[in-house]
Amino acid sequence: MFIGWDWATETHDVTVMDDAGKRIDRWEFAHTEEGFAKSLARLGKHGVPADLPVMIETSRGLAVDRLLAAGHPVVPVHPNAFHAMRPRWGASKAKTDAGDSMKPADYLRTDGHLLPRLEPTGQATLDLQALTRTRADHVEARIGAVNQLAALLDAHWPGAKAVFASLDSDIALAFLQRYPTPAAAAKLTAGRLEAWCKRHGYSGRKPGHVLIERRRPPPASAKRSSNSSSASRSSW
Repeated sequence: MFIGWDWATETHDVTVMDDAGKRIDRWEFAHTEEGFAKSLARLGKHGVPADLPVMIETSRGLAVDRLLAAGHPVVPVHPNAFHAMRPRWGASKAKTDAGDSMKPADYLRTDGHLLPRLEPTGQATLDLQALTRTRADHVEARIGAVNQLAALLDAHWPGAKAVFASLDSDIALAFLQRYPTPAAAAKLTAGRLEAWCKRHGYSGRKPGHVLIERRRPPPASAKRSSNSSSASRSSW
């Protein structure tokens, strides 16, 4: 059997054709969950999904995802390429949804062996995709949390933000737990900081006197008045 699937945003048209070119079944259904469920069940009455390839004029989207999930091989065809094949079914170039699913079914029957297929995704790949999405979510959440922490430090404890290279590193977070405010680090010296880093397994190579200098915020730039700026420009 060969399946032609003509998709649209509101309705879909499906044709089931045998290897002799005879139309065995055809129906339309609305672009709804109920419509997809009933259509996939109706396709199942014609055989095992793996033996029922489907041609459709797209390589992605809900219809493709649902067909692959159900176990159907999907043969995507570009609309331009499919349009070039239309003369074999008649001279008219008009697209008629009521019969258009017959054309991809017939094209699949005669030329499908020459066209690439999207095979159903294996369980291992699905599991990997789920893990990848989960990791991406975690990375996004981590970046958001680091940005929030950086903004908070900029407002209240800017020196602590610059001590270590990565604000979300274990050593940087441990430092903030031990010295959460400028007052808590007021008596911190280079020697004490270096000893503290050794106790916490600091893997960086910066000595204490370098790290202690980093916690001191740079002086704020002076704001010049518009008059002084104008005078400066005029001096040039």
